[in-house]
Amino acid sequence: MSVIVTEAGFAADSWTHEFLPFDVFWSGQDLPEEGLAVEFPNDREPADLLPWLDRVELIRVAFPAYTDGRGFSIGRRLRELGYTGRLRAVGPLIADQFRMARRVGFDELEIPDTMAARQPEAQWKLREQGSYLRRLTA
Repeated sequence: MSVIVTEAGFAADSWTHEFLPFDVFWSGQDLPEEGLAVEFPNDREPADLLPWLDRVELIRVAFPAYTDGRGFSIGRRLRELGYTGRLRAVGPLIADQFRMARRVGFDELEIPDTMAARQPEAQWKLREQGSYLRRLTA
């Protein structure tokens, strides 16, 4: 199982449609008219989705390890290409990476239950950054 992380905290997954593998888009196979979602690998060029970008409702970008930052670049690039749908980072990310994920355009993260157990919901809440000095003197 997994946990969805949003700015509001932990949530159940509200997506009810199937996630299609990226390769299906290039197979010539008919795509669903509604609920189009894709599993996007972190080793592909985001521009490869351009022909379908206006139809895709949700893109799950793979983060195979929290140390693999390619997904952040993919998220930013998808937004630069004009993608306005839901963008989800999927993998064993840590709470410290949530702010960066939001900054580059991700709406939500999908983390394994084990990560949610190790880092409870309170650790994922976005806090005002402020300066280091201000935090020391407050």
